Order: sequence, then structure tokens, then C-alpha cells
Amino acid sequence: MNALVNMYGPFFDLHNWATVIESGEDWLIILSLVVMECILSVDNAVVLAAQTQSLPNKVEQEKSLFYGLFGAYIFRFLVIGVGVYLINFWWIKVFGAAYLFYLFLKHFFFTNKKKVEAPTEPKKKNKLEKHLHISRFWQVVISIELMDIVFSIDSVLASLAVSSNPVIVLIGGMIGILAMRGIAELIMGLMSKIPELNGMAYFLILFISIKLFLSIPAIDIEVPNLVFVGVLVGAIIVTLIIHMINNQKAPKSKKK
Repeated sequence: MNALVNMYGPFFDLHNWATVIESGEDWLIILSLVVMECILSVDNAVVLAAQTQSLPNKVEQEKSLFYGLFGAYIFRFLVIGVGVYLINFWWIKVFGAAYLFYLFLKHFFFTNKKKVEAPTEPKKKNKLEKHLHISRFWQVVISIELMDIVFSIDSVLASLAVSSNPVIVLIGGMIGILAMRGIAELIMGLMSKIPELNGMAYFLILFISIKLFLSIPAIDIEVPNLVFVGVLVGAIIVTLIIHMINNQKAPKSKKK
């Protein structure tokens, strides 16, 4: 019982919510988490969009994403509560830092990049429809929920490494999920125009990994959250500069 109170008590502390809402510094961190969520979730949005393509019309496709949104919120709430409790153990911090570092290495050195293609023809009835009488619509909703579970673990771990306040992580995650669902096409368009943003996100993951590792008791160096905000702003500026340089080089290479 005490463990549950420790995990989810901060969510129901009105003073904690008031402090976050009134703090400009906390909103900067929330905005940073939203940006991270959106950039890191672009591939996820493509996968989710592909999942809905098996449904017969746009109404059902949008409805499935809407239902999936609520499931994503509920699961995010549960995972953050557990994460807030576990992140207090030093060995969890070491594991988390190692996992985030692995994500960085995987993106730059081990990723086999394949485009997700949406199915063009509706599928025939499968076993779930025939034997368990689960309609295709609810199969898609369940699939979206399972995808959200997998995708949210990385985001929650990275967010908790930035801020230990579950309310900040929850608000950032909720806004990020909503933004990703609502403006997925806009974000994907931006990412296609500035592909360097994807690499930038994983350099931030590297920074978060180092930040989390430094916080273990044996080292006990706490990197202020505002430093992360500064690093994020700096990374965006550097990324845009790199993108402009790459664009200037591209016409020259074509002429050759």
C-alpha cells in the first residue's frame, strides 16, 4: 500500500500541480519533453497510421486512433508511476543510462532502416475474426494500444531522466502524444525536409543517458534540468545550421 502511495501520490498532490503550472522553468522543461516526444515518435506515427489502413473507411481509421489515444494516456500514467518509484534505485539508473546509450548506438550504428508501408488491399478474415469474433476495428485498436505500450517505455525513461517530478513528465507526455496524433503529418513533413532532426534527437538521448548515469550515488552529480533545455535549444540551432550547410553542398554535388 505504501509503495502505491509513493508511486501515484504525487499525481494527486494539488500543491505539486499548482507549483508546476505556475513555474516558468517547469513549463520550459515540459516544452522540451514535448519536442523530444514528437521528434522521437515520428516513426511510431508512421507505424500507427499503417495499422489503421486495414480499416475500410476514414471514419473508422480516425475512431481507432481516438480510442487508442485514451489507452495511451492510461498506460502512460501507470508507467510513469512505476518509473518514478524505480528510478530511485541506483541500479535502475545504471540500467536506464545503459539502455538509453544503447538506443543512441543502435540509431547511428546498427539501425537497418526500412520504410513502413501501409497495406494497399484490405485483408481477408483472420483467426481472431473467425474464432474469437473480434472485429477488425477492435483488432486495430488493440494493436495500437500494444504499439503505444512499446513506444512509451523509451519516452518515459528518457523523460524521467530529465525530470523526477511525475507531474512534469505526465503533462509533457500527454501533450506530446496529443501533438503526435494531431499534427503527425506536419511533423513528418518537417522531418522529411530536415532529416537531421532525427539524428539530433538521438544525440539528446546520449546527453540524457550521461545525465542519468552521473546522478547515481557513487558519482552524485546532478545536472540541472535547465541545462537540458539549453542543450536542446543549442542542438536545434546547430541542426538547422548543419541542414543549411548540407543544402548548400547538395546543388554543387549534383552539378559534378
